[in-house]
Order: sequence, then structure tokens, then C-alpha cells
Amino acid sequence: MLNNYNSEDKVLLSVDCIIFGFDNEGLKILLIKRGFEPEKGKWSLMGGFLKKDESLNKAAIRVLNFYTGLQDIYMEQFYAYSEVDRDPVERTISVAYYALINIENHNAELIKNYEAQWFSISKMPKLIFDHNEMVSHAMRRLRYRTSTKPVGFELLPEKFTMRQLLELYEAILDKKLDKRNFISKINSLDILVKLNEKDMLSSRKGSYLYKFDKEKYDAKLLNHFVLNL
Repeated sequence: MLNNYNSEDKVLLSVDCIIFGFDNEGLKILLIKRGFEPEKGKWSLMGGFLKKDESLNKAAIRVLNFYTGLQDIYMEQFYAYSEVDRDPVERTISVAYYALINIENHNAELIKNYEAQWFSISKMPKLIFDHNEMVSHAMRRLRYRTSTKPVGFELLPEKFTMRQLLELYEAILDKKLDKRNFISKINSLDILVKLNEKDMLSSRKGSYLYKFDKEKYDAKLLNHFVLNL
């Protein structure tokens, strides 16, 4: 009978988190060396099993906080991986999330304790199981998001130059963008506040600093648009 719980197969459910960060060297991903068999000592995404008393979102938040010490992280669930042989030990379905964090804000000591390391996306090592597939899928989702929602608030410092924002979009999209067109499109979103301050390290004249208007930024997150870059 379909309604007989006891006779049905039991499977494990886990969450895996793709943590993206950004710095002057480009878009990066946070990986960890697996601490147990199988594949002990090999590079892996950060993950854990779902507990009986928590939702998937709460499990992902717990995993992210455990490894990074951060809370209130932007994250998005994007896919479930259910190939029968994806885990050689036990039948396990994994629900994947990607998260965006400012690298400067992470807890460096905690990351050191768990042998975690930031890698450039282009120089990422081979990962265990189907984790490389998860990263590729997460990158496609993040690139799609840049065309329908603003990005940057979670990845950039509070004050940033227009060039930093441009370089972030170029790193995510993996292509060069026309600077004038980019500035025009970003300004049309009306989510930036131009400050009466300059970054004097970028050029002799300096570059104006900007910050996001959080209220307008959050409003744009709720409404899809098309940003053709």
C-alpha cells in the first residue's frame, strides 16, 4: 500500500553549499578538505545531513554558520541531486544551495581549523562525487541571476568604486563588458548612492565611491527585470 510508511525505502537527505566570494583577484569558491571516508583528504563542498527537527533551509544555515561563523548569509536553493550511485556508501539525495559572502567578513580562524581554502573558479581542483557538477550548475544560476536581479551587496565592501562593480559582473559572466553601457544599465536600476568620497588608490584623480541603497536593492530582488549586458 502506498500509505504504509514502514514498508517504504528510507534514504538520507543532505545539503551541500557552494559558497561564492569576491576579492581583487576575482570570483572565488570556498572548499574544504573532507575529514572522513570515503574520499578523505580530498576537496569537497561544505555540507551535512538533514536532521529530523529542521527544514532544508535551516540545515543549510547551520552548515554555513558551522564552517564560516557567519549568519544572515544570502543563499538560494537551486537543485536536488538524486542519482542512485552518487554516494558510494549510502543512498543519499543532496539539495544544493549557493551562498554569496564578502570574503573580508569570513571567520578566518574557523576556516583554518577546518582546512578550508578559497580557490579562483578557474583554478578550482577536482571535487568529490558530483560536486563539480553542482558548482557548474550554481555558476549558471548565478549568471542568470545577474540578468534578472542585482548582485553585489553580499560580495562587495560597503563602499566600492564603479570599476569594482564592473569587475564583479565581468568575473561572474566570464566576459569583458562595455564600460559605458554597463554604467548606463546599472544607473537605470536606481540602486546606487554616489558618495562625496573618492578612492585615491585607483588613479591620480581618484574614483568616486558608491554604496547600495539597501531599500531599493531589496525591492529589485523581489521584481524580475532584464539587464542586457
